[in-house]
Amino acid sequence: MSDRAQRAKVWLEQLLELMQYPAQVNPLEVEEELGNSAWLDIEANPLSAEQIQHLIGEQGHTIDALQYLVNAIVNLGASPEEQQPFTLELNGYRQERQAQLRSLVTDVAKTVQTTGEAVELEAMSSAERRQVHNLFREYPDIQTESRGTEPHRRLYVQLKTTPPAEDA
Repeated sequence: MSDRAQRAKVWLEQLLELMQYPAQVNPLEVEEELGNSAWLDIEANPLSAEQIQHLIGEQGHTIDALQYLVNAIVNLGASPEEQQPFTLELNGYRQERQAQLRSLVTDVAKTVQTTGEAVELEAMSSAERRQVHNLFREYPDIQTESRGTEPHRRLYVQLKTTPPAEDA
């Protein structure tokens, strides 16, 4: 386990203790589309169903906020090359959400390719938008763009336009 992962584990366990949600945190390395990623898995066993729901929050807002805090605190003062991004997992929430996002990307890509019309996705966290942008890389004929301001920033998906040919 890296020094940064150890610091993230300790910091998150202390925060959970202060929140009166005492739970162990297990650093994991997870293989993803863009390579390996560092995850912090919060053990669900000592928590009640209600506590788990509170920690995840409505539409994942609480777990997203906790993830932001972990990343901000643990990477504070580190150069961009030294920073280590962490993903928080609790009770399978992130894995389930990733599956939902993959399905959404597949469906939207088919719609855009079939109709040729742009599609506006629901507002989502910056981490999820980044993930969706990356998932759309599998479709070379599609481009994505984020528009708007937080917390209502949305992803627009459309066919790539071919630049007009230059006259010789």
